[in-house]
Amino acid sequence: MKSSTLKTYIALHTWVGLVAGFALFIAFYAGAITVFTKQLHTWETPSSARAPIASEAGAQALIDAVLHRHPSAEASFTLLLPSVNEPHLTLDWDERDANGGQTEHQFRLAPDGALLDVKPQSELSHFLYRLHYTAGLPASWGIYVLGLVCILYGLALASGVVAYAPLFLKDLFALRIGKNLKRMWQDAHNVIGILSLPFHIVFAWSGAVLALGVLLLAPFQFLVFDGKLLQLIEPDIAATAPLKAAGVAGPLLPADQLLARVRQAAPGMLVTHVYYQHAGDANAHVIAYGDIGQRTLTSSAAVVLKAGSGAVVRVMTPQQYSPGTTFLRGLQTLHYGNFGHVAVQWMYFVLGLAGAFLFYSGNLLWIEARRKRQAQRQPLSGRLMAQATLGVCLGCVAGVSAVFLVNKLFPAAPGELPLWEERGYYAVFLASLAWAFIRPPARAAWELLALCATLTLAIPLAQWAASGVHPLLSLWRGQWVVAGVNAVALVAGCAFWKMGRAALRRGRDGDLHSVWSLRAVDAPGAA
Repeated sequence: MKSSTLKTYIALHTWVGLVAGFALFIAFYAGAITVFTKQLHTWETPSSARAPIASEAGAQALIDAVLHRHPSAEASFTLLLPSVNEPHLTLDWDERDANGGQTEHQFRLAPDGALLDVKPQSELSHFLYRLHYTAGLPASWGIYVLGLVCILYGLALASGVVAYAPLFLKDLFALRIGKNLKRMWQDAHNVIGILSLPFHIVFAWSGAVLALGVLLLAPFQFLVFDGKLLQLIEPDIAATAPLKAAGVAGPLLPADQLLARVRQAAPGMLVTHVYYQHAGDANAHVIAYGDIGQRTLTSSAAVVLKAGSGAVVRVMTPQQYSPGTTFLRGLQTLHYGNFGHVAVQWMYFVLGLAGAFLFYSGNLLWIEARRKRQAQRQPLSGRLMAQATLGVCLGCVAGVSAVFLVNKLFPAAPGELPLWEERGYYAVFLASLAWAFIRPPARAAWELLALCATLTLAIPLAQWAASGVHPLLSLWRGQWVVAGVNAVALVAGCAFWKMGRAALRRGRDGDLHSVWSLRAVDAPGAA
């Protein structure tokens, strides 16, 4: 390869990585945690609010009570069946107002049969999931920004492979720790990048498809298929096309009978939720979603029934998927790690954190490559990149830990905790970003890493204070979710503290000609 071509690929890899790196760090760090979304839902629920798994026998009574109080809910609502991580039987309905807005309702039945419109006690897991696919931007357009970032991410991967492939095999397992920090960071960046390359390819591809799928189809929809493409692929995307009400009243088969028909149509299916359309109308349908244990990449299944007669309209199981559905569902499963159970979840967790490190180390390499070896005053670009990297990346880490603390320690009124969890993240993130630009990078690195360590190590203590159960006692009782969060928080907190101490040592004893040097900051006449 010509040297000019190689330089072009290296420049493309560098600048695309820098542009997309900040958003990708947040997406990967939050995404690593959201691999355990279901378990986090258990952790975020106060122990006093946990209940035995409810029976689904009360499903029809719940539906009748909601429709009696809110007749307009019959247009569409979702019945959520009890599970290990959410033991309550719940009905979700989004009420639309005259201004086009909507109010989310979650209904349950009290032991005495009274209808309760409950407010979510916490949305920690949902907030972290939203952080994963928006990087903290407003959800209405943040998902599209992340889709574009995923395309840039793919360009960075392709250009990186082309530019550095000749060196990969030679230095694949080399990690040369010493005074040459640039080489050490380069080795760490390369080994993580090449060993997890298949994972990153899947993430870049699936992220772009999931976030921008409709927009990517638009040219084909209007220029090639004369506006009929979406109709052709609709069976692969949705279980059924949008239905119109007949305008004629019709009976609604009891929920237990509908569930029995679903399980008869798809033996072995574990139903998680049932979506009702036009309940009480002659054209009423229900769509049951869930999982079915088969030796395939994806286990998701759906059954469509006529709500009045229970007649089966469509069955979607992995064995009956069309090639298009198999591809789309498989891509989603690979993105979220919804296969292989616990072993794959932990692998995705580690790979997610490694991916976050990849973007963090890429920025550090850029700073190190532009360091003036014999100049005490370093380029402004290096200083600004160092400050932005510390503020965004460490601000995200500290902010996520703050959400866990707010969940356990903030005495919010019912229904207000989700708002304060979100506020806690943004307050810590924005304060960390401001601090990174106020302080010299050499000081901010140690201070922000110490903040990350302190907030993360406080998570087990917050759990202890909120529940009154000693962390070791929770392990003894077999509360594996609590014990797992505590263990990961302790390991991560110690790692952040060790990293902070290393940054402090480098600032005191490292090369004077660096933005990370404390001696340069303290030197007479230093900026």
